[in-house]
Amino acid sequence: MKKAFVTGATGFLGASIVRELLKDGYQVKVLARAGSNRKNLDGLPVEICEGDLCHLASLEKGLQGCDLLFHAAADYRLWTRNPASMYEINVEGTRNILAAALGQGISRVVYTSSVGTLGNPGNGVPGNETTPVSLADMVGHYKKSKFLAERAAESFLGKGLPLVIVNPSTPVGPHDVKPTPTGKIIVDFLNRKMPAYLDTGLNIIDVEDCARGHILAARHGRIGQKYILGNENLTLRQIFAILEQTAGVPAPRVRLPYMPILLAAYVNEAIARISGKEPLIPLAGVQMARKFMFFDSSKAVRELGLPQRPAQEALSRAVAWFRSEGYAK
Repeated sequence: MKKAFVTGATGFLGASIVRELLKDGYQVKVLARAGSNRKNLDGLPVEICEGDLCHLASLEKGLQGCDLLFHAAADYRLWTRNPASMYEINVEGTRNILAAALGQGISRVVYTSSVGTLGNPGNGVPGNETTPVSLADMVGHYKKSKFLAERAAESFLGKGLPLVIVNPSTPVGPHDVKPTPTGKIIVDFLNRKMPAYLDTGLNIIDVEDCARGHILAARHGRIGQKYILGNENLTLRQIFAILEQTAGVPAPRVRLPYMPILLAAYVNEAIARISGKEPLIPLAGVQMARKFMFFDSSKAVRELGLPQRPAQEALSRAVAWFRSEGYAK
């Protein structure tokens, strides 16, 4: 029986990867920081290895006896008062875990990047794995750190690491405990805190399909290749229309102009730097919304067999979970 090591397993996507691995009969070992919220692992038959991406020795110990590595851990926030810590986790942490995997002779590594690191025309034309992109195109510290982390991961290919990169789009579904920025949009919608919307768009994929895509990448992905793990391209208005139909909550009808919201985001950012509290309107989020984040996942469907559950079903499952867990009043 193969044994897999998963980082980020206490988080939304990482916990789904763990569940999919267990369904397939894998033994699973997970990395968890001391004192971390492990609610997503409750009741799961996994071996927990306490450690930290910033401490190489704990990673080397955790990887002992494992065949596969799924590196899904990341500091995913649209705002942070201390950007250096985000780069340390996302960039240096990636270097550390991949160096440990190389030293342990892991047979296959799947690195979880993001569609945010890929080129994107932004005008509604979907980007793909080969759309031109540079660091200058990255908006905010999260995207910049993930872009640099992906470059760091690619550097290990020349050292012989059997690495496949996956670029998830926007996973939605159950067990978004934090919740993620996208999950927060759904929660705010359910709690009627979304009176208007911006003209933007996202690529939506069910979180279980996205997790399954990781396992398929380990089995069928070509070493050194990238695969977009996505599904349906939807405008924010279309997403809210689906949520209205699913949840019985009226969708916002007012479309906000971009520039006043951008100005408000700059003001919120300045206040946040002084107060240390997360801004109500994250600047990076507004700047990202200027582009339609549409992507083409046909390569992953063709080469990996990536499942494509309808976005309506994925959003419905997310609504049901948030309500059952008390996130929605």
